[in-house]
Amino acid sequence: MGQPAKKLDTSASNIIGNAVRPFGMRDKFGYMFGDWGNDFFFILVSAFLMVYYTDVYHISAATVGGLFLVARLWDAVADVTWGRFIDTRKAGKHGKFRPWIFRMSFPLVISGVLMFVHIPGMSNGFYLAWAFVTYILWGTLYSTVNIPYGSMASVMTNDPVERTTLSSFRALGGTLAGLIINVVGPMILFVNNKADANHFLMGAIIFGILSLSCYMACYKLTTERIVTDETDKPKINFGKTVKGIGKNKPLLWILIVSLTFMVCFMMIGTVNVYLFKDYFGNAKALSMVGLLQTATVIIAMPMVKPLVAKFGKKETAAAGLLLSTVVYALLYFLPNLHENQFIGILTVAMFGYAFFNLVVWAFVTDVIDYHEYLTGLREDGTVYSIYSFARKVGQAIAGGIGGVAIGAVGYNSTLEIQSQEAIQGIHTLGTLVPAIIFAVIFLILVFLYPLNKKRTLQLSTDLAERRKVQN
Repeated sequence: MGQPAKKLDTSASNIIGNAVRPFGMRDKFGYMFGDWGNDFFFILVSAFLMVYYTDVYHISAATVGGLFLVARLWDAVADVTWGRFIDTRKAGKHGKFRPWIFRMSFPLVISGVLMFVHIPGMSNGFYLAWAFVTYILWGTLYSTVNIPYGSMASVMTNDPVERTTLSSFRALGGTLAGLIINVVGPMILFVNNKADANHFLMGAIIFGILSLSCYMACYKLTTERIVTDETDKPKINFGKTVKGIGKNKPLLWILIVSLTFMVCFMMIGTVNVYLFKDYFGNAKALSMVGLLQTATVIIAMPMVKPLVAKFGKKETAAAGLLLSTVVYALLYFLPNLHENQFIGILTVAMFGYAFFNLVVWAFVTDVIDYHEYLTGLREDGTVYSIYSFARKVGQAIAGGIGGVAIGAVGYNSTLEIQSQEAIQGIHTLGTLVPAIIFAVIFLILVFLYPLNKKRTLQLSTDLAERRKVQN
């Protein structure tokens, strides 16, 4: 059973004001706005920053990959450091996590715009240095907003089904940002099928204003309800935390799954730009991909709650990943498709992995609960930051591999038309590689991740009983 859990006080005296507003749609929409704000820049960076660096700054793809690798590894350390810092702070009248979203979103957005500033006539060394400094600064500040935002879900409600809806609304927020970035972005960012420096900066400013508006909506609409009783709070014991994490098999496996998924998802975003720009000769076709990706999430979203209620999170996510595996493999063996045919089939694959994206954050709240069950410590920020660490490592690997792979297949930003070898290599990177990675994730989730539907429900019941005794 582990050690007794620390007391969790959900009484009105420890919530903003003198009454607790019941968890409801306001919280779900507020939480949705948080990831909407996050992903205006996250998706912009994931999808288009590499092509901006290669085609505007004229930095080699391999060097950009190295930058992404170094920056994401640094961000992973920043995540854990910031998560640990958050767990040492006491909750104020506005909660423990929400105030940090308000405080840090302003410098975060400013740093995001600075990444897309291009000063004409500077040396290659200057552009490289500017890229390193602004990108690493943005990533560090991203941690100061994203860690409290992600941790906040576990203190908004302790109902496992409602946490799934929070995960779904979070994914919807990211999807809506993706709709704007992926559909409108190519229309703004590219001029005559080429990345344009001034248009990139204009896009960054527009998306920055929208991002900040979403963060403010998240802060205003959400409420933290599960509050630690500070009079009964054990001292922070890093050794105990580490031991608990080492025994937390659900956390360890979801870290591996998320890391691998991020490698695949980020690389797909990077490679798709080159796939449509060079293989199909139409970068603006990415707008249709972005539109259809959003449609798949919107179609899948109302299906998630009943599917999870009937089959479980693990089972629902695994089925979607299997579908994506099969479809990406099919695309590899159909190299002569027209771009519209390719997009049509690709939509089925996007529908498949939409289910994983819609429930992944609910996995995180489950492993946070399991950590409390094992250790008696409610360390939302620390556990979430470790999960975020794995995602950042995944991003680092994807950025490094993506840049190196694009360079390895022969991509040359100085050429108007790429070699046939490079074009075929880009096609392989955009089809066969995702099929293999999704297959690996599916196998891990099915055979190694232990929290199926039955065990998740039992965990929620056990913790509720334990907290009732403590109170």
